Amino acid sequence: MEKSEIIVVSKNRGEKGNYVKPFLKGLGFTLGNFFTKPITVQYPEEETKRSARWRGLHKLNVDEKGELKCVACGLCAAVCPSQAITVVACEEEGDHRRPEQFVLNELRCVFCGFCQEACPKGAISLTRAYDYVDYSREDFLFDISRLKAMGEKWDC
Repeated sequence: MEKSEIIVVSKNRGEKGNYVKPFLKGLGFTLGNFFTKPITVQYPEEETKRSARWRGLHKLNVDEKGELKCVACGLCAAVCPSQAITVVACEEEGDHRRPEQFVLNELRCVFCGFCQEACPKGAISLTRAYDYVDYSREDFLFDISRLKAMGEKWDC
């Protein structure tokens, strides 16, 4: 037969009884939260609180004539850290440039606002829209028509 070791525990330990105070403190916190009124936001009806500096989905701005302010300089695409913007320029008669293709991948975007800061004409800006959802990835590729529509819907 093997000889088993006997472990002797001293009853004069310093931590003896030190669990009661933290237990009661935690129980008091739990009971305090149990009797407070819950804060519930009724989402579609009530607007949630957001910072005034909130940056949401993008929009392309138009001038008084209803034409895009964008001159397809490509600064927004160059400054974008996630490379979410694709701009293809088209030159019309004279020196007038416009974007033939302007695609913004909202899934790739990090909503930093650099594109808005870099635009010399103020053609692109970020709205306060934050709750855009859809089912396929292709629906998050915003072209010129969708970005103009965002400008009409979110006029801020």
